[in-house]
Amino acid sequence: METQLTTTEINEKQQLLQGYDPAEKALATLKEQDGKVDEAFDRLWSEVNEVARFGDRKSLWEATLKVLRQELCGNEGFRGKLSEYIKKPEDAALLTALIISVVQLTTLPINPAIATIIILYILKIGIGIFCEYTEPVADADPTAAKDTLHS
Repeated sequence: METQLTTTEINEKQQLLQGYDPAEKALATLKEQDGKVDEAFDRLWSEVNEVARFGDRKSLWEATLKVLRQELCGNEGFRGKLSEYIKKPEDAALLTALIISVVQLTTLPINPAIATIIILYILKIGIGIFCEYTEPVADADPTAAKDTLHS
């Protein structure tokens, strides 16, 4: 699932996070990538980690999301900060705190610019969708589908 931020959404966050260098870097990269979150993530990741694209192997974006689901979805502190920000989306301090919390909570080697991309993605699709719907479907039991069809 490709998620894309509109120019308006990017501009609103730029206004809100003015002066926070990591967010400015992330938002500039998003603009360069036409708002495509996964492409902005890949660009920032490769700049920070000096790694080019991984070729045809598994998407680094998808692998990162899988780890983040495990680390963030069950974390009530993170969910509380997210809920606070959603209630006050004009509060730059709350948004910055969310970005910093992702850096602190995850075991992944991410910086605040990459965390900004991740937070904007979660805000765009919602925490419920992030934690449930976007999770790749495991190899489902083929008989399960048959059972539901015959019920």
